[in-house]
Order: sequence, then C-alpha cells, then structure tokens
Amino acid sequence: MGLLTGKNALVFGLANDKSIAWGITQALHREGANIGISYAGEMLEKRVRPLAAQVGADFVEQCNVDSDEQITAVAEKAKAHFGEIDVLVHSIGFANKNELQGNFYDTSRAGFHLAMDISVFSFVALAKAFQPMIRRGGALLTLTYYGSVKVAPNYNMMGVAKAALESATRYLARDFGPQGIRVNAISAGPVRTLAAMGVSGFRDMHRNFVEMAPMRENITIEDCGNAAVYLCSNMSAHVTGEIHYVDSGYNIMAAPDPNSLKEQKGE
Repeated sequence: MGLLTGKNALVFGLANDKSIAWGITQALHREGANIGISYAGEMLEKRVRPLAAQVGADFVEQCNVDSDEQITAVAEKAKAHFGEIDVLVHSIGFANKNELQGNFYDTSRAGFHLAMDISVFSFVALAKAFQPMIRRGGALLTLTYYGSVKVAPNYNMMGVAKAALESATRYLARDFGPQGIRVNAISAGPVRTLAAMGVSGFRDMHRNFVEMAPMRENITIEDCGNAAVYLCSNMSAHVTGEIHYVDSGYNIMAAPDPNSLKEQKGE
C-alpha cells in the first residue's frame, strides 16, 4: 500500500520528462495514485502522451488555462472520469521571454497581465472549478520559486507573479480549510526545465546555486516529487498555507559562505 493508494490525482502543466511536474507525477504514481494529466497546447501532446502511458494515465486532456471555458470543460470531463479528486497539482507559469531580461520597469502592461493570468489566476480558477469534486482530506499544490521574496536577476515579472501565487496559496488555504482540504506550495531550487531555460542567465544562476546552498547540491525533479507526496498525503494532514522549500537550504543564506569560496579556489 502506497501513501496515496486509492487517491485520484490530476496534474496540470506537464510539458516533458524534465518538468518538475513529471517528477511529481512519477512520485504520486509510485505511491499508488490514479493519475490524470492536463497539458497546454497541441504542440506538447506528442511529448505528454508517452509519459502518461508510463504512469498508466488514461485521462489526458489539453487545457489552455487562460480560457474559463476550457477549464470548465476539463473539470466536467474529470468529474465524469474520476467522480471525485483527491489531489490537484498546478505546475504552470509563463511570462514572455522579453519580460525575463533587463530591467523590471520595462515590463509591458500586456506582459504583466499575461504573466499574472497564466501563472497566478489559473491556480485560483482551477481551484474554483474543481472545488465541488475535491474530497475531504484532499490537497491542492502549486509550484513557486525563491525569486518571489528576493530579487533574482532577470526573473523580473515571474518573481512578481510567484509572489502573488504564494499569497493566493494562503488565501485559498483559508477558503478550503473548512472543507478539510489543504493548499500548499513547493518552492523549488533552480532546475533545468523548459520554463527555466527561458530566463536570461539561468545557467549561471544554476551554477552559483550550488556554491551558496548549505548542502552544496542541486535539487532534482525527484526531490520535488517526494516533497509533493508528503504535502498531498495524510502525512501532512494539518499542514496548509505553507511555502515548502526544496532548495538544499539556499533560502536560509544571506550571503555566500566564505568556506565555500575557499573550496572553489582549492584553498
């Protein structure tokens, strides 16, 4: 018996086998969950369907989350397929590439609206659409990044969007609490995902992360998957509204450790 045996889990935002969403999907499946997958756009279908087959998911639906009609349609299909949902994972974030470089004040009005709509409001909209079918004891989970609370070079509009997403997580936790449903977020360290590679200078950020993190190790999508199992299972029965860091301790550091700098120089 796995920690999620008999549970129905729906993952939004799977793009490919490098996605954090894929690490989470594999971990939920490993622990016995029945998996459903939603992806954005026809271009991703050829990547997603083979992954869905690996975890035995026979619910695979496209959903562009900037459309209320598509969200409603997927929710109706999920109800017909699963009946009830226990876990909903929101692994969605987007900003135009030109909003992820240079000065934040150069963000366009249209770019601001787009990033907030897809990266933040989509979580709220999915929560509302699925609220009637989420069982007591269920969990909603989203993904964020430390650039929400500290400035990460070139993260710009996504940092602001992630800050709003973390606030939305707390408000949703308040809303869903009386139903016995938990709402949390994983703040993952930098991972070489399709989305992350769109941030200017990400490769340098990824390398510098190891130099500053106390554990001196990068994180993996499997690390995020294991954290998701905890947050979506009864192991975290009374944990809600939390931002759970999976970042080798990076978020506790105010400055690079001098010993780390010496190690790099071979001293």
